[in-house]
Amino acid sequence: MTRLSVNINKIATLRNARGGNVPDVCQAALRCESFGAQGITVHPRPDERHIRYADVRQIRPLVKTEFNIEGNPLTQSFIDLVLEVVPDQVTLVPDAHNALTSNAGWDTLKNRDYLTDLCALFQSHGIRTSIFIDPDPRMAEGASLCGARRVELYTADYALRYPAGPEEAIAPYLETAKTAREAGLGLNAGHDLSLENLAYFVQTIPWTDEVSIGHALISDALYLGLRQTIEAYLGEIRKK
Repeated sequence: MTRLSVNINKIATLRNARGGNVPDVCQAALRCESFGAQGITVHPRPDERHIRYADVRQIRPLVKTEFNIEGNPLTQSFIDLVLEVVPDQVTLVPDAHNALTSNAGWDTLKNRDYLTDLCALFQSHGIRTSIFIDPDPRMAEGASLCGARRVELYTADYALRYPAGPEEAIAPYLETAKTAREAGLGLNAGHDLSLENLAYFVQTIPWTDEVSIGHALISDALYLGLRQTIEAYLGEIRKK
């Protein structure tokens, strides 16, 4: 069964817009878990425009499900943070410092030596390492050669193309997912997954281990409430 990890960055963005500690990201993480989320994801960036490093330290001991930290390991402070708090999973994302949001996956072939060293480092501390990739079977093969345990498929293009034709939109993801499975990799997915397109994705690629969803889920929660929204996303994942 695919697990739902809720990315709580947008809750921190709302807090930071006003200052203070409302909404409280620690309470949000606890509520998400109590409402059925099977993991919590955070993506701290160097400018701390949403989740802050201090938030990560406070949230870590509270999470009872799975704690996933996403980020760019080219920043040494990110590596140090991950090694300090020891999440269940680290997802390596090559987002530039000035990127509004993640917008591409790793070239695991060109960056093989660097990523291999990182996978070995994190996994020597008991942290499962996942590499964020575009839907390209070569990148899945490369991630396996780097020693990663999982890949996370960057699903922005799937979400963009889904309304015009789900089968065409998911085709490169299905091919890459099959390659990942053949290489012995676990499979995660994330970016712009929503109540509109989530069920089709996990029905077509049922061996997806985890989906990480933030923007759409938190946006839906403004209308539906957090409990009802998490239940709705879990319902989409469980559709047959």
